[in-house]
Amino acid sequence: MNNLYRPLFLITIGACFFVSAQESEIDNFIYEGNKKVGEKEYFFAETDYRKALSEAPERNEALHNLGNVHFENGNLEEASQRFFQAQKFAPSKAEKHLAFHNMGNVFMKKKDYAKAVEAYKNALRNNPTDDETRYNYALAKELLEKEKPQQQEDQQDQNKDNQQDKQEQEDQENKDKKGEQDQESDQNDKGDEGEQKEQEGEPDEKEGDQSPQNGNPNQEKQQPPPPREGQLSPQQVQSLLEAMNNQEKDVQKKINAEKINATPVRRKKDW
Repeated sequence: MNNLYRPLFLITIGACFFVSAQESEIDNFIYEGNKKVGEKEYFFAETDYRKALSEAPERNEALHNLGNVHFENGNLEEASQRFFQAQKFAPSKAEKHLAFHNMGNVFMKKKDYAKAVEAYKNALRNNPTDDETRYNYALAKELLEKEKPQQQEDQQDQNKDNQQDKQEQEDQENKDKKGEQDQESDQNDKGDEGEQKEQEGEPDEKEGDQSPQNGNPNQEKQQPPPPREGQLSPQQVQSLLEAMNNQEKDVQKKINAEKINATPVRRKKDW
């Protein structure tokens, strides 16, 4: 980039040497500031320019040259603000052109090529023939065009990283949710298993109550098998036998009674 900044004091410093003793206090501060810049004593030069601005806040020479001091000190934000104020209060197109030119140099230093292009464009509106401004304008445009593909690639990488982070977050949330569901399912299974064991334990207790006290408590009472269809059960057989025995006894009693009645009466001898 050609000519990083173009100090206004180079234009005005010659006139300052011929200022009479009656020059104003403001002009004297600007003059002293210009001398300090020539000696690279930027701290004292800034002090003089600020003194001038405290008396005349819209003084273009003080604003512009203070911007140059900030540029030399690397304070680019302050430099940009002072150059903006200088072009605002510039009394001529030449001074407005110079302020915009130096604003463009600040943005080039910051690698903000889009703003640099606009600043140089405004400078050329006020002085289209300045070769240095035209050169810097073309350079800023070229750097801006080269920057666009890289910005697009960086944006794509950023979008890809954001998408990957989002996917990882969703996967982790799904994993956590599944873990909670599995844990809840295990708890439900354990609860069902406990209820089933309690239900299975109730019949065992009842069967234990029915077991004989003087027998083996672990020995199950054998139940007779259910009768087949058309076959008498053991209870029915037993009842039938008892009925037959009772009937037989009744018959025997009747027979015995008849024998007693049939016994002949023994008579006494009649002789």
